Amino acid sequence: MTLTTLILYVALGAVALTALFGLGLKKVKSYPISLLQNFAGILFMVSGWVKVVDPLGTAYKMQDYFEQFELTFAETWLSFLAPLFPFLSEYASTFALIVIVFEIVLGVMLVLGFRRQWVSWLFFLLVLFFTFLTGFTFLTGYVPTDANFFDFSSWQSYDARNMRVTDCGCFGDFIKIEPRVSFLKDVFLLIPALLFLFFWNQQHQVLSSRWRLATTIVFTAFFLYYGMSNYVWNIPDFDFRPFKENTNIYEKKMAEEEATNNVKIQNVKLKEISSGKVVELSYEDYMDVYKEYPTEEYELSYDYSEPEIEPTKLSDFVVFDESGNDVANELLTREGYSFMVVADALKGEVKYETVTVPDTTFVQDTIRFPDIDSIAVVERVKDISSREESVIKANWDEQYTDRFTSIFSPVMKNALDAGHHAYVLAGKVSYDAMENFMKQNDIPGNVFEADNILLKTMVRSNPGLILLKDGEILKKWHWRQMEDFQTIKEKYIHD
Repeated sequence: MTLTTLILYVALGAVALTALFGLGLKKVKSYPISLLQNFAGILFMVSGWVKVVDPLGTAYKMQDYFEQFELTFAETWLSFLAPLFPFLSEYASTFALIVIVFEIVLGVMLVLGFRRQWVSWLFFLLVLFFTFLTGFTFLTGYVPTDANFFDFSSWQSYDARNMRVTDCGCFGDFIKIEPRVSFLKDVFLLIPALLFLFFWNQQHQVLSSRWRLATTIVFTAFFLYYGMSNYVWNIPDFDFRPFKENTNIYEKKMAEEEATNNVKIQNVKLKEISSGKVVELSYEDYMDVYKEYPTEEYELSYDYSEPEIEPTKLSDFVVFDESGNDVANELLTREGYSFMVVADALKGEVKYETVTVPDTTFVQDTIRFPDIDSIAVVERVKDISSREESVIKANWDEQYTDRFTSIFSPVMKNALDAGHHAYVLAGKVSYDAMENFMKQNDIPGNVFEADNILLKTMVRSNPGLILLKDGEILKKWHWRQMEDFQTIKEKYIHD
């Protein structure tokens, strides 16, 4: 679904509600205001619902914003605000859930006409907050990557590659919107937001005041509970991400890579450095005359054709072994069933200490035995010294490791004993630390390294389990909802 299609559906719903409230219930005072009231309310409810099914997705997006705000403000006279953002990032999941539920409930209150003046101000402030976030995202496209946002003299022509946060997450993973479009959407919403402030008494009200209050409380309680259920003790009910069940990761990844490789240069833009004059040529024409435009005098930029398949996080599925080799395709093309334990961040304190270890140097001597006409080569100690070596001193979180030892290790061991594949994909720490975690906690199978953002996208649980067959995702589990091997075998494994 596209944003245009969604807005069309929301508009139709707003027209239907306005007709019902006006012609049926006789509650409408101003049809334009009521139409905007229903449109904004439904849009907020839809926007909130597609995020409440996956609050962690919004939390991760907020962490991206908090990180960029910290870096941005730290270099200005507002540096005293910088320490606030790591604190907010630590509680991003709670903050995200509150904002999402607030968005949904605000939409409900708008449609009902609950506390009209008060809700009008809340709507205005929330839209202003969203406009600030999407505006920051969009405007960073004008800021070179090595410059600060507030260094306005360094701003250049727009380049999407400069954006600090590439997606606002306004509709979660349900719809991906370009930052410019998202910013314009929020600017447009400021129009009804301002109208509500001035004409709040023209808004409709349905139901009695007690029922409006009761409905608001019920919606708040329900969506708080539902949002928590989608990350605290279970994975999301609805999965809008590319790593959804019944997806063959390998086939989709290969298709995306092929589409990306087929992208071609369509046009070449040549900007004369001295005058700023821009010449645009087709790629074929440019290749015929490229000698006339030396790179010392012209800056080149390219327009590419759109890929037939839009790349997703599936294209980023890269996994490294202990030698740094990418073994992603090898893992995905394994025949049979694979139990993939995903841990986007191994929790614990990892330190590297320098210790002194003995270092003995040996040399070889040749001994001749003339009586038996033979030669023997022997080793002798030449020198006994010491050398310094860096070793890991890890203190792993006990509650976290217990999830592995009591829940995942038995499943992995039984899977390996039954002839299946079982391994761990981990992130956030070094490979040496990952091996230390596996050995210290006696976890069977191998461990591989992957980007922690990729791992967060794969399953909203740390750790979580993905069951694959021939590269296809059959089932995903939150660690709190994990089933034992025998149950998994009976339900999903059919040899």
